[in-house]
Order: sequence, then structure tokens, then C-alpha cells
Amino acid sequence: MTSAAGEQPAPRKKTGRRPGGADTRGTVLEAARAEFAARGYQKASMRAIARAAGVDAALLHHYFGTKDRLFLAALEFPIDPRLIVPQVLEGGPAAIGERLARLVLALWEQPDVRDRLLAVLRTAAASEEVAGLMRGFMVAEVVAGVAAGLDVPQPELRVELAMSQVIGLAMARYVIAVEPLASASPDELLPLLARALQGYLTGA
Repeated sequence: MTSAAGEQPAPRKKTGRRPGGADTRGTVLEAARAEFAARGYQKASMRAIARAAGVDAALLHHYFGTKDRLFLAALEFPIDPRLIVPQVLEGGPAAIGERLARLVLALWEQPDVRDRLLAVLRTAAASEEVAGLMRGFMVAEVVAGVAAGLDVPQPELRVELAMSQVIGLAMARYVIAVEPLASASPDELLPLLARALQGYLTGA
């Protein structure tokens, strides 16, 4: 059947994957949060996240590059923890505690970074789901990397003990605000924290 004179045929509805656009990134992040929550960091896949978001997997790689970067974006993490690994290991084990302590204090003393890190810590403390996601990510991407550069017995355990020291410092100094820790200067804290971290990581 032909259309009446002067009438235009109705436009054909487009089907297929969602194209990139202003709202696509947000849609992908929502899908990523749901997929990471359902499967955990290690089992979640970029392909499944793309399918849930209704986009092509190539678009995820365009926006985020890799799964770990998508994870950090989904949790709104203010830093890439994997960058810690080469900075901590560079220069050998002799001063690894000081390097880690200096890096930790430099990050936590930035108000915008500190606020977001505290938000992640509080959320993880209140939600086993978020805690599980962070645990899977940190073990796979950070603990394993630092441990591989340590020539000591039980390297993974040592790295996790060092992490516990850093998290404990953050909670006591910035959340509970225990004095005199809360008002101590970074210069006061650096040598004390460095010695504790050095002991955890190398036994020295």
C-alpha cells in the first residue's frame, strides 16, 4: 500500500546498541556497580557490563580502558591504588617504609582526596558488599603487586599488615580524631609511621 500524496513515511525505529552520548557514561557506571556487586571484582566482566548497559563492549574500552579503571570510576575512587606499587618498590627494600609512609601522608593531607577516601572507608565499613569488592580489588591489583617485589617470607601477609596500619591511621586521625594523633604534623608522623611500615614489610 502506498502512502497518501504529501504524506511522509513514518521514520523507522533504530535498534541495536546504545551509541555513545552524554548519558552513556552514567549508564555504564550504574551497570558496572550492579555487575561488580552481583559477581565481585574478579568475576565481573567488561562484556557482561556492556550487555547490561546496552552498549558495545568496545565503548567501555573507549571510556575506561580496562576493568580495573572502570571499577575505580564506578566506586568514585579518587586515586588509582595500583600507582602505589611502582612508587613503593622503586629503590629497593632499604627505605620502602619511608616511601610508603610519605606517599600515604601526602595523599591523606589533600582535603579533596581525603574526603573521598573517607567516604569509601565508611561505606566499606557499613556494607559487606562494598567491603568485598574493595577486598577483591586490593588483593588482585595492589597486594599481589607489592608482595611480588618483596624477598621475604609471607610477603602477602606483610603487605596486608602494612595496609592495616595505614587504614588504622586514617580512622584514628581523620575519623575518630584521637589526640595528639589528630593534630600532629605530617613531619612528626613520618618517621614513626615509616619505621612501623618498614618493620611490617621487611622485618627490619
